[in-house]
Amino acid sequence: MEQLIYKIILIYFVLGGIGFYLINRKKDRDVARKSYTKFGVYFIIINILFFSITIQPVVFSYLAIFIVAVGSFELSRLFVKSKFQNLLFFALSLVIYFILSAGLFFLSLAERDLILLTFLILSIFDSFSQITGQLFGKTKIMPDISPNKTLGGVVGGTIISLVSAFLLKSLFFGTIPELFLFAFGTILFAFIGDILASFYKRKFQVKDYSNWIPGHGGFLDRFDSLIAGGAWAALAISFLGI
Repeated sequence: MEQLIYKIILIYFVLGGIGFYLINRKKDRDVARKSYTKFGVYFIIINILFFSITIQPVVFSYLAIFIVAVGSFELSRLFVKSKFQNLLFFALSLVIYFILSAGLFFLSLAERDLILLTFLILSIFDSFSQITGQLFGKTKIMPDISPNKTLGGVVGGTIISLVSAFLLKSLFFGTIPELFLFAFGTILFAFIGDILASFYKRKFQVKDYSNWIPGHGGFLDRFDSLIAGGAWAALAISFLGI
């Protein structure tokens, strides 16, 4: 089963690579190089997380703790760099962040198939919302908070993720309606987490949380949707009793 899923991931990456080529073929060489760097690094990240889940899920738990720890440092770092402005906003953001992070950790303790399904839904939504957004997105959703978010991107990423969730239904232990509730909630929380992370950056007037992940920025620039979507998945697993 894992081999089949990994082949599906590779197919998606090929399709994503074609999408990136169509997006970048007329762009400046430096801009295109940065985009391809982002694509390559994302491929490495996906492989690390995929194999940590499929080979030894406890490794994913450690990675989740590491991601949360670095993310909290990035949040605090921006607050300190602002010379401790917006204290109440920072404190509230930290509370929300740790609540969502606790959800991600509880997800990491769930059944391996459910962790893998959540990870795949999030990865597919994250990547294809960006690709379809750049190819077809015209209407910006929240330009002042997240300038690159478009209605076409969100709709495209959502449709592809929901179809993929159905194709991967063997990883889910509930009914088909429960599967779509699980998948749609994961996507919705991922989107909200992304918007909240962008809002935090706008509040402290920075583009990225850090430059530690080439082509992506910081850990929260890359893993904000994983943290928020993972929190919903953990809640849904408990609520649905799966």
